[in-house]
Amino acid sequence: MNRAFVKEPDEGAPAESLPERQISEHQNFVTPAGLRELETRVGELETRRLGLLDGDDPADELAYVDRDLRYYTARLESAVPVDLARQPRRKVAFGAAVTVSQPGGERRTFAIVGEDEADLKEGKISYVSPLAEALLEARVGKSVLWRRPAGNIQLTIEAIEYPES
Repeated sequence: MNRAFVKEPDEGAPAESLPERQISEHQNFVTPAGLRELETRVGELETRRLGLLDGDDPADELAYVDRDLRYYTARLESAVPVDLARQPRRKVAFGAAVTVSQPGGERRTFAIVGEDEADLKEGKISYVSPLAEALLEARVGKSVLWRRPAGNIQLTIEAIEYPES
C-alpha cells in the first residue's frame, strides 16, 4: 500500500482509541466484601493515575488506567449491596456458599457473588452464571440440573451457609 494513504497519528495523541470495558446490563448486586473490593480498586486506580500524571510514564498506560477507573467508578456507583444477614437460611440466594455433590461423590463449594467478584479458582461464581441460576432457590437435599456445554450434571445441595460480612 502506498504510504500516502496511511493516516499517521497526530503527535501526542494515542495511536488508537482504547475500547471501553463492557458494563453488564444486569443489576450490580455486590456482597459486603465485593463492595470493599470495588472501593479499594477505585482508590488504587486514582492513586496510580496521579502517579502517572506526575511522572514521565507513557500516555498509553494512562489511557488504560483512565479506562479502568471509568469502569470501576461506574460499577461502584451502580453497586447494590446485599445484606447477607437478611438472606434466607434455608434456600440458596445471593451471597450463599453452597456445597454440592455430584454422582461419584465429588463435593465442591461455590459462593454466589456479584459479577465483578466472580473468580472460579476461588469458587466464586457470578449470580447470573448458568451454575448459579441452577442453584438459586434450591434447598438442602434437592437435586438440580447444571446445564453445561460439556454435558449436563446433576448436583445435590449438601449445605447452604452465608459468610459473615
